[in-house]
Amino acid sequence: MSRTQLILLHASVALTALTGIVFAWMKYAMTSDDPFAVVNHPMQPHMLSAHVVIAPVALFALGWIFGVHIWPRFVIGDPRRRVSGVTTMILIAPMVLSGYLLQIATNDAVRKAMATAHWIASGVFVVGYAAHLLGSRQRRETIDQPLQPS
Repeated sequence: MSRTQLILLHASVALTALTGIVFAWMKYAMTSDDPFAVVNHPMQPHMLSAHVVIAPVALFALGWIFGVHIWPRFVIGDPRRRVSGVTTMILIAPMVLSGYLLQIATNDAVRKAMATAHWIASGVFVVGYAAHLLGSRQRRETIDQPLQPS
């Protein structure tokens, strides 16, 4: 992966996750003092807009690295960080599909189902992605450590 791909991927995934978490906090954990309020926080619609605008950048970045990192590692069966990598790879489709369907659903039951699916897929994706990065960092630190004399 090139440095540009790596930076775009990390930044877009982090911003998408952050805006999604902040939006969810505003929507589900906050309450408005105004009984007629449509939103629980004045920034709630802006967080949703930011999430919807940034998420395609993350999807683009994932697509960009798919052919040079994700698929080749999957095909050759690279055992390094295999569980976290395969987990995140598998969750890309349900996370994206549920997020898209969430925006266009008009039926309340479908929208609630898509919201639940999106939160589960996205939550596990973010945890798997973080584990994948931590495994990468730990591996580099192990390699960079000098050998201890016997």
